[in-house]
Amino acid sequence: MSEPVPMTDNDRYERACSQAIAMCDGNLRSTIKALIMANEYLETELEALQATVSAGDARREFPSARDKVA
Repeated sequence: MSEPVPMTDNDRYERACSQAIAMCDGNLRSTIKALIMANEYLETELEALQATVSAGDARREFPSARDKVA
């Protein structure tokens, strides 16, 4: 039996693009708006994480999986 052909980056982006458009019922303006909103959310999360790390609180705020095992 043959191995499945791995998807190229372009294939993944095309599929993700099609999925995003489908989730917005084919409305391209709504799709772009949703992607901008998602990007802004991720930027905010990244800024909060960077602030936590630079303040030296990373260990307290984000315990490792090892710390959760009791």
